[in-house]
Amino acid sequence: MSMRKKIQKKFKIRGYSLKIDALNSILAFADQFPGDDEGEAIDLLLDHLQMENLNSRAVDAESVEGVINLLLGANDAAEEPSSSVSSLAVIDAFLIPKHRYDSVTRQFIEHTSSLSVHGEASSKTELYRERFKLLLQRVSRDELFSRPAFDPEISQFHNCEISPIQSLVVQMGKKWVMGVISQLEDGHFYLEDLSASVEIDLTKAKITTGFFTENTIIMAEGEMKNGIFQVINCGFPPLEDRNKTLKAHSGYDFFGSGILTNEEKNRLAELERQAVNETFVILSDIWLDDEEVLGKLEKVLDGFESLEIVPSLFVFMGNFCSRPCNLSASSYSSLRKQFGKLGRMIGNHPRLKESSRFLFIPGPDDAGPSTVLPRCGLPNYLTEELRDVIPNAIFSSNPCRVKFYTQEIVFFRKDLLYQMRRSCLIPPSTEETDDPFKHLVYTITHQSHLCPLPLMVQPIIWNYDHSLRLYPTPHTIVLGDMSEQKVSKDRGITCFNPGSFSTNSTFVAYRPSTQEVGLSEL
Repeated sequence: MSMRKKIQKKFKIRGYSLKIDALNSILAFADQFPGDDEGEAIDLLLDHLQMENLNSRAVDAESVEGVINLLLGANDAAEEPSSSVSSLAVIDAFLIPKHRYDSVTRQFIEHTSSLSVHGEASSKTELYRERFKLLLQRVSRDELFSRPAFDPEISQFHNCEISPIQSLVVQMGKKWVMGVISQLEDGHFYLEDLSASVEIDLTKAKITTGFFTENTIIMAEGEMKNGIFQVINCGFPPLEDRNKTLKAHSGYDFFGSGILTNEEKNRLAELERQAVNETFVILSDIWLDDEEVLGKLEKVLDGFESLEIVPSLFVFMGNFCSRPCNLSASSYSSLRKQFGKLGRMIGNHPRLKESSRFLFIPGPDDAGPSTVLPRCGLPNYLTEELRDVIPNAIFSSNPCRVKFYTQEIVFFRKDLLYQMRRSCLIPPSTEETDDPFKHLVYTITHQSHLCPLPLMVQPIIWNYDHSLRLYPTPHTIVLGDMSEQKVSKDRGITCFNPGSFSTNSTFVAYRPSTQEVGLSEL
Protein backbone atom coordinates (compact mmCIF):
# COMPACT_ATOMS: atom_id res chain seq x y z
CA MET A 1 0.00 0.00 0.00
CA SER A 2 1.33 3.45 -0.88
CA MET A 3 2.12 5.97 1.86
CA ARG A 4 -0.63 8.25 0.55
CA LYS A 5 -3.27 5.53 1.03
CA LYS A 6 -1.88 4.56 4.45
CA ILE A 7 -2.23 8.15 5.65
CA GLN A 8 -5.77 8.45 4.32
CA LYS A 9 -6.73 5.17 6.00
CA LYS A 10 -5.29 6.23 9.37
CA PHE A 11 -7.21 9.50 9.28
CA LYS A 12 -10.42 7.79 8.16
CA ILE A 13 -10.20 5.34 11.07
CA ARG A 14 -10.02 8.31 13.46
CA GLY A 15 -13.05 9.86 11.78
CA TYR A 16 -11.26 12.52 9.69
CA SER A 17 -11.15 13.26 5.98
CA LEU A 18 -8.12 14.95 4.40
CA LYS A 19 -8.08 17.79 1.93
CA ILE A 20 -5.46 17.46 -0.85
CA ASP A 21 -3.22 20.25 0.44
CA ALA A 22 -3.31 18.74 3.95
CA LEU A 23 -2.37 15.31 2.59
CA ASN A 24 0.61 16.78 0.73
CA SER A 25 1.83 18.50 3.92
CA ILE A 26 1.61 15.21 5.86
CA LEU A 27 3.52 13.35 3.13
CA ALA A 28 6.31 15.94 3.29
CA PHE A 29 6.36 15.62 7.09
CA ALA A 30 6.48 11.78 6.98
CA ASP A 31 9.36 11.82 4.47
CA GLN A 32 11.60 13.27 7.21
CA PHE A 33 11.42 10.03 9.20
CA PRO A 34 13.15 6.79 8.12
CA GLY A 35 11.45 3.39 7.80
CA ASP A 36 8.99 2.41 10.52
CA ASP A 37 9.31 5.82 12.19
CA GLU A 38 7.02 7.24 9.49
CA GLY A 39 3.99 5.45 10.97
CA GLU A 40 4.81 6.57 14.53
CA ALA A 41 5.22 10.17 13.35
CA ILE A 42 1.80 10.14 11.67
CA ASP A 43 0.20 8.59 14.78
CA LEU A 44 1.72 11.36 16.89
CA LEU A 45 0.46 13.94 14.43
CA LEU A 46 -3.03 12.46 14.71
CA ASP A 47 -2.89 12.51 18.54
CA HIS A 48 -2.06 16.21 18.50
CA LEU A 49 -4.74 16.99 15.91
CA GLN A 50 -7.38 15.37 18.13
CA MET A 51 -6.15 17.46 21.03
CA GLU A 52 -6.65 20.62 18.93
CA ASN A 53 -10.48 20.12 19.10
CA LEU A 54 -11.01 20.95 15.40
CA ASN A 55 -14.29 22.50 14.31
CA SER A 56 -14.59 20.18 11.32
CA ARG A 57 -13.82 16.56 10.49
CA ALA A 58 -12.42 17.73 7.14
CA VAL A 59 -8.77 18.56 7.95
CA ASP A 60 -7.15 21.40 6.01
CA ALA A 61 -3.49 22.27 5.45
CA GLU A 62 -3.51 25.14 7.94
CA SER A 63 -4.48 22.83 10.83
CA VAL A 64 -1.94 20.20 9.79
CA GLU A 65 0.95 22.64 9.34
CA GLY A 66 0.30 24.23 12.73
CA VAL A 67 0.69 20.84 14.44
CA ILE A 68 3.70 19.90 12.27
CA ASN A 69 5.50 23.11 13.25
CA LEU A 70 4.78 22.35 16.90
CA LEU A 71 6.13 18.80 16.59
CA LEU A 72 9.25 19.72 14.64
CA GLY A 73 9.99 22.55 17.04
CA ALA A 74 9.53 20.34 20.09
CA ASN A 75 12.06 17.67 18.99
CA ASP A 76 12.53 15.48 22.05
CA ALA A 77 9.09 16.30 23.47
CA ALA A 78 7.46 15.27 20.22
CA GLU A 79 9.10 11.86 20.45
CA GLU A 80 7.48 11.24 23.84
CA PRO A 81 3.90 10.19 23.04
CA SER A 82 3.03 9.72 26.69
CA SER A 83 3.11 13.47 27.40
CA SER A 84 -0.03 14.86 28.98
CA VAL A 85 -0.78 17.01 25.96
CA SER A 86 -1.07 14.20 23.42
CA SER A 87 -3.03 11.99 25.84
CA LEU A 88 -6.12 14.19 25.79
CA ALA A 89 -8.86 14.84 23.25
CA VAL A 90 -11.85 17.06 24.06
CA ILE A 91 -15.03 16.40 22.04
CA ASP A 92 -17.65 19.13 21.79
CA ALA A 93 -21.29 17.96 21.97
CA PHE A 94 -22.08 19.52 18.59
CA LEU A 95 -19.35 17.46 16.88
CA ILE A 96 -20.43 14.03 18.16
CA PRO A 97 -21.48 11.71 15.30
CA LYS A 98 -25.18 10.82 15.19
CA HIS A 99 -26.25 7.20 14.64
CA ARG A 100 -29.75 5.80 14.24
CA TYR A 101 -30.62 2.16 14.73
CA ASP A 102 -32.12 0.24 11.79
CA SER A 103 -34.37 -2.51 13.19
CA VAL A 104 -34.37 -4.41 9.87
CA THR A 105 -30.61 -4.72 9.35
CA ARG A 106 -29.92 -4.55 13.12
CA GLN A 107 -27.14 -2.10 12.43
CA PHE A 108 -26.46 1.54 13.25
CA ILE A 109 -26.43 4.02 10.39
CA GLU A 110 -24.43 7.23 10.73
CA HIS A 111 -26.16 10.49 9.86
CA THR A 112 -23.82 12.20 7.38
CA SER A 113 -25.66 15.41 6.45
CA SER A 114 -25.63 18.58 8.55
CA LEU A 115 -27.95 18.83 11.56
CA SER A 116 -30.16 21.86 12.07
CA VAL A 117 -30.50 23.34 15.54
CA HIS A 118 -34.13 24.16 14.67
CA GLY A 119 -35.61 20.73 13.98
CA GLU A 120 -38.91 19.93 12.32
CA ALA A 121 -41.84 18.38 14.19
CA SER A 122 -40.78 14.92 12.98
CA SER A 123 -37.43 15.42 14.79
CA LYS A 124 -39.20 15.46 18.15
CA THR A 125 -40.98 12.19 17.39
CA GLU A 126 -37.72 10.67 16.17
CA LEU A 127 -36.04 11.63 19.47
CA TYR A 128 -38.34 9.32 21.44
CA ARG A 129 -38.27 6.57 18.81
CA GLU A 130 -34.45 6.48 18.76
CA ARG A 131 -34.19 6.40 22.55
CA PHE A 132 -36.62 3.48 22.63
CA LYS A 133 -34.98 1.53 19.79
CA LEU A 134 -31.53 2.02 21.35
CA LEU A 135 -32.64 0.37 24.59
CA LEU A 136 -34.81 -2.26 22.90
CA GLN A 137 -31.89 -3.60 20.84
CA ARG A 138 -29.80 -3.66 24.03
CA VAL A 139 -32.48 -5.60 25.91
CA SER A 140 -32.77 -8.09 23.03
CA ARG A 141 -29.26 -9.36 23.92
CA ASP A 142 -30.11 -9.87 27.59
CA GLU A 143 -30.57 -13.55 28.47
CA LEU A 144 -33.52 -12.86 30.76
CA PHE A 145 -35.55 -11.09 28.07
CA SER A 146 -34.39 -12.82 24.89
CA ARG A 147 -36.49 -15.67 23.50
CA PRO A 148 -34.66 -18.99 22.95
CA ALA A 149 -34.98 -20.10 19.33
CA PHE A 150 -35.32 -23.89 19.83
CA ASP A 151 -36.73 -24.52 23.30
CA PRO A 152 -40.21 -23.11 23.97
CA GLU A 153 -40.32 -24.68 27.44
CA ILE A 154 -37.30 -22.69 28.56
CA SER A 155 -38.91 -19.61 27.05
CA GLN A 156 -42.04 -20.19 29.13
CA PHE A 157 -40.47 -20.85 32.52
CA HIS A 158 -37.03 -19.21 32.61
CA ASN A 159 -37.26 -15.97 30.69
CA CYS A 160 -39.48 -12.91 30.44
CA GLU A 161 -40.38 -12.40 26.80
CA ILE A 162 -41.41 -8.83 25.98
CA SER A 163 -44.85 -8.44 24.39
CA PRO A 164 -45.77 -5.50 22.14
CA ILE A 165 -48.31 -3.23 23.83
CA GLN A 166 -50.63 -3.71 20.84
CA SER A 167 -50.90 -7.44 21.69
CA LEU A 168 -52.37 -6.75 25.16
CA VAL A 169 -55.78 -6.32 23.55
CA VAL A 170 -56.02 -10.00 22.58
CA GLN A 171 -53.65 -11.75 25.00
CA MET A 172 -54.76 -12.52 28.57
CA GLY A 173 -52.72 -13.08 31.71
CA LYS A 174 -49.49 -11.54 32.99
CA LYS A 175 -47.19 -10.02 30.39
CA TRP A 176 -43.92 -8.09 30.24
CA VAL A 177 -44.00 -4.90 28.19
CA MET A 178 -41.48 -2.14 27.52
CA GLY A 179 -42.33 1.47 26.80
CA VAL A 180 -41.97 5.18 27.50
CA ILE A 181 -43.97 6.68 30.37
CA SER A 182 -46.12 9.48 28.90
CA GLN A 183 -48.87 11.70 30.25
CA LEU A 184 -51.27 11.77 27.29
CA GLU A 185 -54.09 13.12 29.48
CA ASP A 186 -53.85 15.21 32.65
CA GLY A 187 -53.40 12.88 35.60
CA HIS A 188 -53.45 9.75 33.41
CA PHE A 189 -50.16 8.02 32.57
CA TYR A 190 -49.62 5.75 29.62
CA LEU A 191 -46.95 3.37 28.43
CA GLU A 192 -46.03 3.77 24.76
CA ASP A 193 -43.94 1.61 22.43
CA LEU A 194 -43.61 1.65 18.64
CA SER A 195 -46.92 -0.17 18.19
CA ALA A 196 -49.47 1.40 20.56
CA SER A 197 -50.08 2.95 23.99
CA VAL A 198 -51.92 1.74 27.07
CA GLU A 199 -52.97 3.44 30.29
CA ILE A 200 -51.05 2.13 33.28
CA ASP A 201 -51.63 1.99 37.04
CA LEU A 202 -48.41 2.14 39.09
CA THR A 203 -50.01 2.45 42.54
CA LYS A 204 -49.36 -1.21 43.51
CA ALA A 205 -46.14 -1.70 41.55
CA LYS A 206 -42.99 -3.06 43.15
CA ILE A 207 -40.15 -0.98 41.68
CA THR A 208 -36.39 -1.29 41.42
CA THR A 209 -33.75 1.35 42.20
CA GLY A 210 -33.98 4.62 40.26
CA PHE A 211 -36.13 7.68 39.66
CA PHE A 212 -39.28 6.87 37.66
CA THR A 213 -40.24 10.07 35.86
CA GLU A 214 -42.23 10.91 32.77
CA ASN A 215 -40.13 10.19 29.64
CA THR A 216 -38.19 7.34 31.22
CA ILE A 217 -38.30 3.96 29.49
CA ILE A 218 -39.40 1.11 31.74
CA MET A 219 -40.04 -2.63 31.65
CA ALA A 220 -43.24 -3.58 33.42
CA GLU A 221 -44.90 -6.86 34.37
CA GLY A 222 -48.67 -6.81 34.80
CA GLU A 223 -52.01 -7.63 33.29
CA MET A 224 -54.97 -5.86 31.73
CA LYS A 225 -57.96 -5.08 33.96
CA ASN A 226 -60.83 -2.90 32.75
CA GLY A 227 -58.73 -1.49 29.94
CA ILE A 228 -55.86 -0.45 32.25
CA PHE A 229 -52.53 -2.26 32.54
CA GLN A 230 -52.09 -2.98 36.26
CA VAL A 231 -48.33 -3.02 36.90
CA ILE A 232 -47.02 -5.61 39.39
CA ASN A 233 -43.25 -5.26 38.90
CA CYS A 234 -41.48 -2.33 37.27
CA GLY A 235 -37.87 -1.52 36.49
CA PHE A 236 -35.49 0.01 34.00
CA PRO A 237 -34.02 -1.92 31.04
CA PRO A 238 -31.06 -3.97 32.29
CA LEU A 239 -27.61 -2.43 31.88
CA GLU A 240 -25.21 -4.02 29.42
CA ASP A 241 -21.50 -4.42 30.03
CA ARG A 242 -19.44 -2.00 27.95
CA ASN A 243 -17.32 -4.74 26.38
CA LYS A 244 -20.43 -6.67 25.33
CA THR A 245 -21.81 -3.55 23.62
CA LEU A 246 -18.54 -2.91 21.80
CA LYS A 247 -18.39 -6.53 20.68
CA ALA A 248 -21.93 -6.32 19.28
CA HIS A 249 -21.27 -3.01 17.51
CA SER A 250 -17.59 -2.86 16.61
CA GLY A 251 -16.44 -0.30 14.09
CA TYR A 252 -18.71 2.56 15.18
CA ASP A 253 -17.54 5.88 16.57
CA PHE A 254 -20.24 6.54 19.18
CA PHE A 255 -18.00 8.67 21.42
CA GLY A 256 -16.73 11.04 18.73
CA SER A 257 -12.98 10.51 19.19
CA GLY A 258 -12.47 8.39 16.07
CA ILE A 259 -12.11 4.66 15.43
CA LEU A 260 -8.84 3.02 16.46
CA THR A 261 -7.20 -0.12 15.15
CA ASN A 262 -6.39 -2.90 17.63
CA GLU A 263 -2.73 -1.96 17.33
CA GLU A 264 -3.46 1.64 18.27
CA LYS A 265 -5.72 0.57 21.17
CA ASN A 266 -2.96 -1.64 22.58
CA ARG A 267 -0.42 1.16 22.24
CA LEU A 268 -2.69 3.64 24.01
CA ALA A 269 -3.62 1.12 26.72
CA GLU A 270 0.06 0.61 27.52
CA LEU A 271 0.64 4.39 27.69
CA GLU A 272 -2.41 4.69 29.93
CA ARG A 273 -1.05 2.10 32.36
CA GLN A 274 2.15 4.12 32.60
CA ALA A 275 0.32 7.41 33.23
CA VAL A 276 -0.52 6.62 36.86
CA ASN A 277 0.58 10.08 38.03
CA GLU A 278 -1.64 12.07 35.69
CA THR A 279 -4.38 13.89 37.61
CA PHE A 280 -7.50 15.82 36.66
CA VAL A 281 -8.67 18.51 39.10
CA ILE A 282 -12.40 19.14 38.78
CA LEU A 283 -14.24 22.07 40.31
CA SER A 284 -17.90 23.01 39.87
CA ASP A 285 -19.55 26.37 40.60
CA ILE A 286 -16.76 28.94 40.43
CA TRP A 287 -18.31 32.35 41.05
CA LEU A 288 -15.88 34.82 39.54
CA ASP A 289 -17.86 37.78 40.91
CA ASP A 290 -17.20 36.64 44.50
CA GLU A 291 -13.83 37.65 45.96
CA GLU A 292 -14.03 34.97 48.65
CA VAL A 293 -14.41 32.28 46.00
CA LEU A 294 -11.44 33.64 44.02
CA GLY A 295 -9.38 33.57 47.20
CA LYS A 296 -10.25 29.91 47.77
CA LEU A 297 -9.43 29.11 44.14
CA GLU A 298 -6.02 30.74 44.48
CA LYS A 299 -5.29 28.49 47.47
CA VAL A 300 -6.15 25.43 45.36
CA LEU A 301 -3.86 26.61 42.54
CA ASP A 302 -1.06 27.36 45.04
CA GLY A 303 -1.33 23.85 46.45
CA PHE A 304 -1.10 22.13 43.06
CA GLU A 305 1.66 24.48 41.86
CA SER A 306 3.89 23.18 44.67
CA LEU A 307 3.44 19.49 43.80
CA GLU A 308 6.27 17.55 42.18
CA ILE A 309 3.97 16.53 39.29
CA VAL A 310 1.32 19.12 38.47
CA PRO A 311 -2.16 18.05 37.26
CA SER A 312 -2.45 17.53 33.51
CA LEU A 313 -5.98 18.98 33.37
CA PHE A 314 -8.09 21.43 35.35
CA VAL A 315 -11.82 21.26 34.64
CA PHE A 316 -13.72 24.41 35.63
CA MET A 317 -17.49 23.88 35.49
CA GLY A 318 -20.02 26.71 35.82
CA ASN A 319 -21.86 28.57 37.01
CA PHE A 320 -19.24 31.29 36.71
CA CYS A 321 -21.48 33.92 38.26
CA SER A 322 -23.37 33.92 41.57
CA ARG A 323 -26.60 34.95 39.84
CA PRO A 324 -28.11 33.95 36.49
CA CYS A 325 -26.44 35.67 33.54
CA ASN A 326 -28.93 37.55 31.42
CA LEU A 327 -29.05 40.91 29.72
CA SER A 328 -31.26 42.47 32.38
CA ALA A 329 -29.38 41.33 35.49
CA SER A 330 -25.74 40.98 34.38
CA SER A 331 -22.96 43.16 33.11
CA TYR A 332 -21.14 41.20 30.41
CA SER A 333 -18.25 43.67 30.37
CA SER A 334 -17.76 43.11 34.11
CA LEU A 335 -17.87 39.32 33.68
CA ARG A 336 -15.34 39.60 30.86
CA LYS A 337 -12.94 41.39 33.24
CA GLN A 338 -13.51 38.71 35.87
CA PHE A 339 -12.50 35.99 33.39
CA GLY A 340 -9.42 38.08 32.59
CA LYS A 341 -8.64 38.24 36.32
CA LEU A 342 -8.89 34.44 36.51
CA GLY A 343 -6.51 34.17 33.57
CA ARG A 344 -3.94 36.37 35.31
CA MET A 345 -4.35 34.32 38.50
CA ILE A 346 -3.55 31.13 36.57
CA GLY A 347 -0.69 32.94 34.82
CA ASN A 348 0.86 33.69 38.23
CA HIS A 349 1.43 29.93 38.60
CA PRO A 350 4.04 29.31 35.89
CA ARG A 351 4.25 25.51 36.27
CA LEU A 352 0.48 25.12 35.92
CA LYS A 353 0.34 27.55 33.01
CA GLU A 354 3.10 25.68 31.20
CA SER A 355 2.19 22.04 31.90
CA SER A 356 -1.55 21.93 32.63
CA ARG A 357 -4.54 22.39 30.39
CA PHE A 358 -7.71 24.20 31.42
CA LEU A 359 -11.17 23.09 30.30
CA PHE A 360 -14.16 25.40 30.85
CA ILE A 361 -17.71 23.99 30.77
CA PRO A 362 -20.70 26.37 31.12
CA GLY A 363 -23.31 25.87 33.82
CA PRO A 364 -27.11 26.08 33.53
CA ASP A 365 -27.22 29.79 34.45
CA ASP A 366 -24.18 30.97 32.48
CA ALA A 367 -24.24 33.31 29.49
CA GLY A 368 -25.44 31.69 26.29
CA PRO A 369 -28.23 31.57 23.72
CA SER A 370 -30.66 29.62 25.96
CA THR A 371 -30.97 27.01 28.69
CA VAL A 372 -31.64 24.24 26.16
CA LEU A 373 -29.27 21.23 26.08
CA PRO A 374 -26.67 20.75 24.79
CA ARG A 375 -25.30 24.20 25.58
CA CYS A 376 -22.58 25.70 23.42
CA GLY A 377 -19.30 26.89 24.95
CA LEU A 378 -18.92 30.24 26.68
CA PRO A 379 -19.10 33.26 24.31
CA ASN A 380 -15.73 34.41 22.92
CA TYR A 381 -16.40 37.96 24.11
CA LEU A 382 -16.35 36.85 27.75
CA THR A 383 -13.25 34.69 27.49
CA GLU A 384 -11.01 36.74 25.19
CA GLU A 385 -8.91 38.30 27.97
CA LEU A 386 -8.38 34.90 29.61
CA ARG A 387 -7.37 33.28 26.31
CA ASP A 388 -4.78 36.01 25.76
CA VAL A 389 -3.04 34.91 28.97
CA ILE A 390 -3.81 31.15 28.87
CA PRO A 391 -3.63 30.09 25.20
CA ASN A 392 -4.11 26.38 26.04
CA ALA A 393 -7.53 26.97 27.64
CA ILE A 394 -10.43 25.05 26.05
CA PHE A 395 -14.01 26.32 26.09
CA SER A 396 -16.28 23.41 25.32
CA SER A 397 -20.00 22.61 25.40
CA ASN A 398 -22.16 21.25 28.20
CA PRO A 399 -22.11 18.27 28.21
CA CYS A 400 -18.72 17.51 26.73
CA ARG A 401 -16.51 14.45 26.42
CA VAL A 402 -12.84 13.83 27.09
CA LYS A 403 -10.80 10.91 25.75
CA PHE A 404 -7.79 10.05 27.90
CA TYR A 405 -5.86 7.42 25.94
CA THR A 406 -8.52 4.63 25.96
CA GLN A 407 -10.61 6.10 28.79
CA GLU A 408 -13.92 7.75 27.88
CA ILE A 409 -15.05 10.47 30.30
CA VAL A 410 -18.29 12.47 30.15
CA PHE A 411 -18.70 15.84 31.90
CA PHE A 412 -22.15 17.26 32.59
CA ARG A 413 -22.98 20.34 34.64
CA LYS A 414 -26.60 20.49 35.77
CA ASP A 415 -28.48 20.39 39.06
CA LEU A 416 -29.93 17.08 37.94
CA LEU A 417 -30.55 15.40 41.29
CA TYR A 418 -33.02 18.04 42.48
CA GLN A 419 -34.98 18.01 39.22
CA MET A 420 -35.11 14.21 39.01
CA ARG A 421 -36.39 13.89 42.58
CA ARG A 422 -38.96 16.61 42.00
CA SER A 423 -40.23 14.95 38.79
CA CYS A 424 -40.66 11.45 40.30
CA LEU A 425 -44.06 9.84 39.71
CA ILE A 426 -43.62 7.39 42.63
CA PRO A 427 -41.28 7.50 45.64
CA PRO A 428 -37.93 5.77 44.97
CA SER A 429 -37.43 2.28 46.38
CA THR A 430 -35.28 1.99 49.52
CA GLU A 431 -34.86 -1.78 49.26
CA GLU A 432 -31.33 -1.64 47.77
CA THR A 433 -30.24 1.90 48.68
CA ASP A 434 -31.60 5.10 50.16
CA ASP A 435 -28.80 7.23 48.66
CA PRO A 436 -30.36 9.68 46.15
CA PHE A 437 -27.09 9.94 44.21
CA LYS A 438 -27.02 6.17 43.60
CA HIS A 439 -30.63 6.36 42.41
CA LEU A 440 -29.56 9.10 39.99
CA VAL A 441 -26.56 7.15 38.65
CA TYR A 442 -28.70 4.02 38.26
CA THR A 443 -31.29 6.00 36.30
CA ILE A 444 -29.00 7.70 33.78
CA THR A 445 -26.85 4.62 33.14
CA HIS A 446 -29.82 2.27 32.65
CA GLN A 447 -31.58 4.87 30.46
CA SER A 448 -28.30 5.39 28.53
CA HIS A 449 -29.05 9.11 28.67
CA LEU A 450 -27.68 11.99 30.75
CA CYS A 451 -31.00 13.79 31.18
CA PRO A 452 -34.13 11.60 30.83
CA LEU A 453 -36.38 14.38 32.15
CA PRO A 454 -39.58 15.53 30.40
CA LEU A 455 -38.82 18.10 27.70
CA MET A 456 -41.18 20.50 29.51
CA VAL A 457 -38.79 20.38 32.48
CA GLN A 458 -35.51 20.40 30.51
CA PRO A 459 -35.69 21.33 26.80
CA ILE A 460 -33.29 19.49 24.49
CA ILE A 461 -32.33 20.34 20.92
CA TRP A 462 -34.17 17.53 19.15
CA ASN A 463 -31.53 16.90 16.49
CA TYR A 464 -28.75 16.76 19.11
CA ASP A 465 -30.35 14.46 21.66
CA HIS A 466 -27.72 11.87 20.68
CA SER A 467 -25.01 14.02 22.31
CA LEU A 468 -26.53 13.18 25.71
CA ARG A 469 -26.47 9.41 25.17
CA LEU A 470 -24.39 7.17 27.40
CA TYR A 471 -23.95 4.35 24.90
CA PRO A 472 -21.77 2.39 25.21
CA THR A 473 -21.42 3.21 28.89
CA PRO A 474 -18.36 5.45 29.38
CA HIS A 475 -15.69 4.64 31.92
CA THR A 476 -16.37 7.78 33.98
CA ILE A 477 -19.29 10.21 34.34
CA VAL A 478 -18.76 13.54 36.12
CA LEU A 479 -22.03 15.12 37.25
CA GLY A 480 -21.47 18.69 38.41
CA ASP A 481 -24.33 19.35 40.82
CA MET A 482 -25.15 21.77 43.65
CA SER A 483 -25.84 18.78 45.93
CA GLU A 484 -23.26 17.28 48.28
CA GLN A 485 -20.05 15.67 47.07
CA LYS A 486 -20.58 11.99 46.18
CA VAL A 487 -18.96 9.07 44.37
CA SER A 488 -20.45 5.82 43.08
CA LYS A 489 -18.72 2.84 41.45
CA ASP A 490 -20.69 0.01 39.90
CA ARG A 491 -20.10 -2.46 37.04
CA GLY A 492 -16.94 -0.71 35.88
CA ILE A 493 -18.54 2.77 35.77
CA THR A 494 -17.15 5.50 38.01
CA CYS A 495 -19.55 8.37 38.61
CA PHE A 496 -19.00 11.30 40.95
CA ASN A 497 -20.16 14.79 41.85
CA PRO A 498 -17.38 17.22 42.85
CA GLY A 499 -19.91 19.31 44.82
CA SER A 500 -20.24 23.09 44.82
CA PHE A 501 -16.84 24.78 45.21
CA SER A 502 -18.34 28.21 45.91
CA THR A 503 -20.78 26.95 48.56
CA ASN A 504 -18.96 24.03 50.21
CA SER A 505 -15.30 24.48 49.09
CA THR A 506 -15.29 20.94 47.67
CA PHE A 507 -13.56 19.59 44.55
CA VAL A 508 -12.16 16.33 43.20
CA ALA A 509 -8.67 15.17 42.25
CA TYR A 510 -9.19 12.30 39.81
CA ARG A 511 -6.62 9.83 38.46
CA PRO A 512 -8.12 8.54 35.18
CA SER A 513 -5.56 5.77 34.71
CA THR A 514 -6.75 3.97 37.87
CA GLN A 515 -10.20 5.62 38.13
CA GLU A 516 -9.27 6.73 41.64
CA VAL A 517 -11.49 9.55 42.96
CA GLY A 518 -10.01 11.84 45.63
CA LEU A 519 -12.80 13.81 47.33
CA SER A 520 -11.20 17.03 48.53
CA GLU A 521 -12.21 20.07 50.57
CA LEU A 522 -10.44 23.25 51.59
